[in-house]
Amino acid sequence: MITTIDKQTALILIDLQKGLVKMEAAGSVKKILLKASMLVDVFRTARLPIVIVHVDPLGAAWTKTRVEVASVPQNPFMQTIAKVTMPIMGFTDIVPEIVIQPEDILIEKKSWNAFFQTSLDKELKKRKITQIVLAGISTSRGVEGTARAASELGYNLIFATDAMTDKVKDAHDNSIRNIFPRIGELGTVMEITRKLSSVNKK
Repeated sequence: MITTIDKQTALILIDLQKGLVKMEAAGSVKKILLKASMLVDVFRTARLPIVIVHVDPLGAAWTKTRVEVASVPQNPFMQTIAKVTMPIMGFTDIVPEIVIQPEDILIEKKSWNAFFQTSLDKELKKRKITQIVLAGISTSRGVEGTARAASELGYNLIFATDAMTDKVKDAHDNSIRNIFPRIGELGTVMEITRKLSSVNKK
């Protein structure tokens, strides 16, 4: 339940990029993009900052460690191929449903956490942001990874539960039920819109 929305709140959209929205998901990606675009419209109307994040993991240190299930190519030859093909395929391009404006904050991350080795915290502090509304793909990776870091940095958090999804339903459900309530508040896009409208009327 959302108790309040701070006057200095930013929307952060995680990895709504062409290379990831094509994946199989527990929820309808089309609906997620619609809800995310609604949030963008609400935040633009409120003249609040919008952060658009995309991930390009190739070459990151964590992609070279030993894992049981690889998220990216581990073979050097396959990584070289990926570096050539991913830009051609528009892997990191933001989906057309999310229209970028010049005032938006654009962040490229290399891991699940949008704060790690990026300028995100600096950009938010520059604007005196105290609260973040999070949405995007995927719930248990990019959204949760960013949320954990934001919580550690002292930001109030709101999770737009109907504007995020995951490849694995159980992973999505675990984040929503067991992780997010411990570090923030949860609400739908409609609930966020109503709360934000009431703040602007004050």
